[in-house]
Amino acid sequence: MNPAGFRGFVIVSGPPASGKSTLAPALAAELDLPLLAKDVVKDALVDALGAPDLPRSRELGRAAVHVLLAVAATAGRAVLESVWHGYAHAPLAALPGPTVEVFCRCDPDVLRARFAARAAGRGAGYHDRERSAAELWNAEVGSPVAGGWPVLEVDTGVAVDVPALARRIVAAAQG
Repeated sequence: MNPAGFRGFVIVSGPPASGKSTLAPALAAELDLPLLAKDVVKDALVDALGAPDLPRSRELGRAAVHVLLAVAATAGRAVLESVWHGYAHAPLAALPGPTVEVFCRCDPDVLRARFAARAAGRGAGYHDRERSAAELWNAEVGSPVAGGWPVLEVDTGVAVDVPALARRIVAAAQG
């Protein structure tokens, strides 16, 4: 259930394989908010347009983020999940309503192991095996977006108490 009727945005951030796509749906359900996940949009774009190489995959990933942010702005509330790059910071900051960021962090060895396991079975449109460690785990994605809103860091190397985190999000949004 949605504690205290939270109506705003929860930005789920963190590097690839940090647990964002596992945590975000659980948070969306707990807060009774729609989930907008970049990879859902990107999968549809890859299906429709193809991604034969890594540059095209990156291009469709960026397009997916722009679509996600446009939908979020019109929805007025949501849990937003992605690896957030600099080009998304201004649109994130422009979202209407209260915003709280949940930054997913875990041990780098866990990140690498999760990423390798995911890359083995993920769709060809991602070209994960061609991505370098510098692209995947750099300072930009390894730090919160921190756009002036509250940031809650969670260790996703262990089970996250989603109801407790939802209560922390509501409290942070209320100041």
